[in-house]
Amino acid sequence: MPIVLLFSACEEKQKKEGALYTGPLEMVNNVEVKYSELGKLKVVMKTPKRLRFQNETEVFPDTININFYDTTGVIVTRLRSDSGRYDKASDVYIVKGNVRVVKSETEELLKTTELSWSPRTRKVFTDKPLSVINKRTSEITNAIGMDAEQDFTRIKFRKATGIYKFSGPQ
Repeated sequence: MPIVLLFSACEEKQKKEGALYTGPLEMVNNVEVKYSELGKLKVVMKTPKRLRFQNETEVFPDTININFYDTTGVIVTRLRSDSGRYDKASDVYIVKGNVRVVKSETEELLKTTELSWSPRTRKVFTDKPLSVINKRTSEITNAIGMDAEQDFTRIKFRKATGIYKFSGPQ
């Protein structure tokens, strides 16, 4: 009889399973991701760390710096954020926290809490509040949401208000 109990106890232990691991499958330090179109460099993203999970989502827990290039290879826009992630299912990068975008040529600064970028459509967008300050003219645009080209050459604001300088006929 004790043998049966012992056998039964061993069988019960074999049926137990451990907890499912949900942590990162891969951790990479000093990440640099480059995107090109027709052999021309368009975007370079740098971040200290990337974590990749089972569902192919990638998390960038530290500061992210992204440079957007024109057709001649010159940086036209710089982006900085506190963190970000790549959602494989929607093929979208999302940067969060203290997001700052600087357009070199126009000296405009865009500030928001979150921006998304789609490599497939080459568009940047958000539905969060944002402000754009033109350092040359001191003009300010506030909006809730926007859509832009990936290099921020064209921006369409949603629900926008602003402070602008107009000069009428003299």
